[in-house]
Amino acid sequence: MYQPIALITGASRGLGRNTALTLAARGISLVITYRSQAEEAELVVEAARTLGVKAHALALDVADSASFPAFAEQVQQLLQSQWQQTHFDFLVNNAGIGISASFEQTTEQQFDTLMNIHLKGTFFLTQQLLPLLRDGGRIVNLSTGLTRFALPGYAAYAAMKGGIEVLSHYLAKELGPRDIAVNVVAPGAIETDFGGGVVRDNQQVNDFIASQTALGRVGRPDDIGGVIAALLSQDCRWVNAQRIEASGGMFI
Repeated sequence: MYQPIALITGASRGLGRNTALTLAARGISLVITYRSQAEEAELVVEAARTLGVKAHALALDVADSASFPAFAEQVQQLLQSQWQQTHFDFLVNNAGIGISASFEQTTEQQFDTLMNIHLKGTFFLTQQLLPLLRDGGRIVNLSTGLTRFALPGYAAYAAMKGGIEVLSHYLAKELGPRDIAVNVVAPGAIETDFGGGVVRDNQQVNDFIASQTALGRVGRPDDIGGVIAALLSQDCRWVNAQRIEASGGMFI
């Protein structure tokens, strides 16, 4: 029986890891990427394999667009050698970092780092992988609740994610003839090590966010992986070009 294959960037930790294992539990094989955490990525691979699917990890720096052609070739070879396939089914552009600085204090280097990882990286990596994405496949791009509401310190980060949301509309339009749906998942504040773990480790921040969230707590990785998995399922085959916020009702 054919197992669909998902490629998830930045899946050695946090939301990417949770998404990978959620998909594995639903019978979807995995290619995950990591930048520096090879051991953590292998633990995700091992956990996925215990769930009965094939899984492999590849190194990738999403800030280095010059490396994308070689990475796409690696993916192609992996698909052929491990699955005897020429295409994969789902692309989840998850990899990212958080940089917090006021608008006045944001440096050009910080801006460029966020641009290269979140917007340029997603744009050109998706472009390189499109020939390997199966017709009828699905793309999910990660955004943030910060494109809807504003919190001081995230002007550059949120601007890049706003670009991702616009890009996703264009991808949905241009890839429609291939029956490829493209959607955005926008998490609210989540307890991970993202951004230095500020939501998870700073109790004052945690309490403030919980007080401004309709469901009365901050998010956890388990709150997001299932949303992404649902968008990749056949049940959501007619959902396209949508921004799905998963924030528990922050700032409503």
